[in-house]
Amino acid sequence: MWQPSDTGPIEWDAETYDVVSDPQFSWGMEVLGRLDLAGDESAIDAGCGSGRVTAELIERLPRGHVLAVDASAAMVDKARERLGPSASYLVADLSGLAVEQPVDLVFSTATFHWIADHERLFERLAAALRPGGRLIAQCGGAGNIAEHVKAVEEVSARPEFAPFLGGAEELWNYASPEETEARLLSSGFAEARCWLEPRPVKPSDPLRFTMTATLGAHLAKLPEDRRREFAEAVIARSRKPVTLNYIRLNIEARTDVRGSGR
Repeated sequence: MWQPSDTGPIEWDAETYDVVSDPQFSWGMEVLGRLDLAGDESAIDAGCGSGRVTAELIERLPRGHVLAVDASAAMVDKARERLGPSASYLVADLSGLAVEQPVDLVFSTATFHWIADHERLFERLAAALRPGGRLIAQCGGAGNIAEHVKAVEEVSARPEFAPFLGGAEELWNYASPEETEARLLSSGFAEARCWLEPRPVKPSDPLRFTMTATLGAHLAKLPEDRRREFAEAVIARSRKPVTLNYIRLNIEARTDVRGSGR
């Protein structure tokens, strides 16, 4: 189970996430497909999760190096178990990311929407990049799982759950392309392009999927004997078959080749 922080959930059920995260893996592969790599770049996987997509990034960098970063120690442990010495590892909140040597590429999928302060996040990512370095990322964007969010808010307001859940919905930060481009350009990037793509998901096991992939920050605030009850109530408010209307925010940005001057 997760432990929430100021910038989103920290601890995840890494073993279950590794099993149910096929949608996130497929989105990550799409983003990897956009990368034009020489094969010798240094890269950060910002929010590496259990390392499934990180493994594919490593395959594309045979002469390079990958630093796998996640705020969840459980996720980093799972990634290390999968990847071994083929990567380096760091447990860190991305909003406070600091690296000894800047890298050529920051890559990230399914992570940034858990971070409340995108200005601070992008400042730290820009600082981690060399002049001319690239940020290629995807996360939840404006309108992401909107019906699911509404169901969560309605169930959270019930008398049996409300005392525990004040403000929990604020852990999701689903930004628009326009505001994200503006934040990137004001945070040390010289170029930025962002756009949305719909990616609906019909999970085969909606309860298990949502308890692991979407509701963790809420469940962590609840007593253990209320967690399944809460998740079941959210699922009960969903149309059948349960469909999560994911909307992905794609992000491409580059730092100035002359350096940011920061």
